Amino acid sequence: MALRGFALVHPYRPHCPRPSLAVRATAAPARHRDRRHQNVDGEFFVDRRCIDCDTCRWMAPETFSRIDGQSAVVNQPSCQEERLKALQALLSCPTSSIHTEKPPKEIVEVQKMFPLPIDEQRLPGVYHCGYHSERSYGAASYLIAHPEGNILVDSPRYTPKLAQRIDMLGGAKYLFLTHKDDVGDHEKWFNHLRCKRILHAGDVEPHTADVEMQLQGEGPWSISTDIELIHTPGHTEGSVCLYYKPLKILFTGDHFAKSEDSKLSIFEQYNKVSVSMQLSSVRKLLDLDFLWILPGHGRRVEFKDSKEKNLALETFLASKEHALPLV
Repeated sequence: MALRGFALVHPYRPHCPRPSLAVRATAAPARHRDRRHQNVDGEFFVDRRCIDCDTCRWMAPETFSRIDGQSAVVNQPSCQEERLKALQALLSCPTSSIHTEKPPKEIVEVQKMFPLPIDEQRLPGVYHCGYHSERSYGAASYLIAHPEGNILVDSPRYTPKLAQRIDMLGGAKYLFLTHKDDVGDHEKWFNHLRCKRILHAGDVEPHTADVEMQLQGEGPWSISTDIELIHTPGHTEGSVCLYYKPLKILFTGDHFAKSEDSKLSIFEQYNKVSVSMQLSSVRKLLDLDFLWILPGHGRRVEFKDSKEKNLALETFLASKEHALPLV
């Protein structure tokens, strides 16, 4: 398929999986760690380096919560399911701020769970990569297993263990970067996967100047028969959402999500260009037939149907129009 609106900067080199790498545990012994006093007593705890990115709180809400501006363990896991979620959060923490008193015996098996299927029945072939990067302030990254070539959505922290697992799922043809804040370890992933990186030209900076495919103009753009890229400027000039039509998913980066208090939000306190422009970009979403929002920051959203989705978006926009007129 011919791709319009792209500037091809560098040629594409096909993915060649690297040799298998031994999987090693990453849970370090607890000694010398600065345990926050807000943690309850017990095996799991959070240290003072936590950056309040919210990752552990949505991955394992039974165990972690926010106290005094940082995450803390509020309940020790009470069953195996809760324990596995807590260990998945431990591996995903961008600052490695979650610890156990002793190295957990299951850590190697938990490493093998990533990328995590989000919903195997309703969203087959869509995964949460885990291993969030401090360079993107803990943003979530996703993998779409696609017959025309897999797509990595935003950059997880590069680790050989995760790279090996992504190789086993077929690697990635594209690394789609929703915006300039969440590019993370894009160069390391490019070097491993030999994928094409995609970023809007409006968000290109010196450290992403060699991205292979730079989106030009206002789009939309297609990278397969059923995937569309939607320009949603506001948070940044080059913010772009990925719309996966068959499963009705919108990958939004930092454009739009649900906040920790379960309200739809554009997180205007982190806006870098124009709040009113970002709200106008939210209005664009009324025309898209999606039922899921998978964000970089914020909480996932699932709508019952398109009527509920549009009502939620219209209600959100109406609540903002009084103080922030749209452009």
